[in-house]
Amino acid sequence: MNTIDVNGKSKWGTIIIGAGQAGLAAGYYLLKSDEDFLILDAAENIGDSWRKRWDSLRLFTPSQYDGLPGFSFPAPRNTMPSKDEMADYLEKYAEKFKLPVRMGVKVNHLSKSESGFELNTTDLVFKCDRVIVATGTNPIPRVPEFAKDLNKNVLQIHSSQYFNPNSLPQGNVLVVGAGTSGVEIAIELAKSRPTFISGHPTFHIPEPVFRYAGRLYWWFVSNILTVRTPIGRQAKKSIVKGGGPLVNVSVKDLVDAGVEQVPRVAGVANGNPILEDDRELVVSSIVWATGFKPDFSWVDLKITDENNGWPKTNRGVSTEIEGMYFIGMLFLYGLTSGLVGGVGRDAAYIAQHIHQHINGNHRLK
Repeated sequence: MNTIDVNGKSKWGTIIIGAGQAGLAAGYYLLKSDEDFLILDAAENIGDSWRKRWDSLRLFTPSQYDGLPGFSFPAPRNTMPSKDEMADYLEKYAEKFKLPVRMGVKVNHLSKSESGFELNTTDLVFKCDRVIVATGTNPIPRVPEFAKDLNKNVLQIHSSQYFNPNSLPQGNVLVVGAGTSGVEIAIELAKSRPTFISGHPTFHIPEPVFRYAGRLYWWFVSNILTVRTPIGRQAKKSIVKGGGPLVNVSVKDLVDAGVEQVPRVAGVANGNPILEDDRELVVSSIVWATGFKPDFSWVDLKITDENNGWPKTNRGVSTEIEGMYFIGMLFLYGLTSGLVGGVGRDAAYIAQHIHQHINGNHRLK
């Protein structure tokens, strides 16, 4: 396999894996510090991860909190951008700062070498001194093991595969998972068919909090709900285990839409989902809005916590492998670490750590 890039370069200072909002924000700060770096992404176009989400999706944070460092989101204040507007914004961001992005390059294997890291792709081996993993929070859909025992006539899709009601056949539908995504999808589906939603909704943040008290709320979730505070550490445990709060939608919206709330799905009986109250549901389709689980099987290094599968880090700096960093993951440092408007802080910290490490200064905490 060729280890020389087509431009004749054999090694970089830093390679960022992932050209989503987290990878681009990291690139912005590396560019500011004149670091030698390259961004790789498996998708064909920047923003594709947003474009491929369901048609009616909008961000739940107003536009003033949806920008990356150096370039505000180009929309009126207090408007909620669509998924396609966000995708277009990310493309413009990379163009504006002329970030060195190589699309259509999937990293299949990451390992340590004597002089740094090696990234194996389909055609090339890329080498670097440091690597930033910015592959996002949604690697693998989480679906329960018993799903394979359901009737084969029941169409099953994960929420990441849902686009619109036409994605599903007519008939009763069960949405499993009562987080924001599950609730929004259930409300949309209820307009055209009988819809059930399973699970216990998380706590609700009213829309006016974001729209009209947004500055105070954003300050709170950015500065108080972090791993540095007792309340932040407790929030992290709750959110990682049970999901984030409901935003822009509520239980009342489910009731108003005619969605029937049912207990959790406990297993399968006669090929149908059975609930915790032993009720058997007959449905034609199921949408698993059950979140995602991490997958770092492509990394040939011991980097993760055996209990939850996520990397062990200190604010995104790997505590296991020197020169390795992570960004864009849920509660990496604070609640906003997984949000578009929050990745900039983590990116700045990582870029500063890299800069100080290169210059022999390790005092950054």
